Amino acid sequence: MKTISRLCLFLAFLGFMCTNVKAQKEVVLDNYYNNEFNKNTGKPFHYLWSDTAMSGFSQLGDVFKKNGAVLSTLQQKPNRQNLQQANVYIIVDPDTKAETANPNYMDTTSAKEIAAWVKMGGVLLLLTNNFKNTELDSFNMLANQFGMHFSNETLHKELSEAGKPRNFNSCASINLPNHLLFKDISKIFLKEIAPIDIQAPAKSVLIENNKVIMAEAKYGKGYVLAIGDPWLYNEYIDHTILPKDFENLKAAENLVKWLLRKVKVARK
Repeated sequence: MKTISRLCLFLAFLGFMCTNVKAQKEVVLDNYYNNEFNKNTGKPFHYLWSDTAMSGFSQLGDVFKKNGAVLSTLQQKPNRQNLQQANVYIIVDPDTKAETANPNYMDTTSAKEIAAWVKMGGVLLLLTNNFKNTELDSFNMLANQFGMHFSNETLHKELSEAGKPRNFNSCASINLPNHLLFKDISKIFLKEIAPIDIQAPAKSVLIENNKVIMAEAKYGKGYVLAIGDPWLYNEYIDHTILPKDFENLKAAENLVKWLLRKVKVARK
């Protein structure tokens, strides 16, 4: 009888472990459209989980892990098959020829494949950059699938003067809307942003001077959030550089919780 009881307890424990493993949400970071190498070390860098320098996403990755997610990186051209296990897919700062010798540009096939993945329940985060520092023309093939179009303008230029302290406030957003992304936040830092032109199904999340800074879209069973800036990389996620009144780390925590909340765990 004791043997049967112990077996039942063991099976229950296995069931508990399997449930927890299954419930973990996988956050996949693109390393195909953003594929830069450090000129000094020859190693991949810039907006990667593995990059712990100011240029990296290691601290944002830590926030995802703290909230129960597992991280991975996709170095291949994305399609429905290699995104099958992904719950959240992040594409940041697509390369230009100035950044990578042979950049991989978005094309119609990939745009449709990613859109199909979103439609089935995927959560997509698009973090570009201003047009001088990223490739937008081809990348808009993907953004257009969701009623979004990154424009060739630059907002939030840093208005610092030579020989004087940095003017962080010239890149501040303070009139934040009633959205869970900005819960308990009054000030964030965003530098040199590409604004977004939108049409249905996209909706604005943050608007300044009639320009959309952040946009979102419900697409099939999935969700898309777009921001024209890499935004929450190590340089500007905490107070290593930013003045204490900026709340980018809190914004990162809100963003992570928001994206994971949008995940449909039972997605097929």
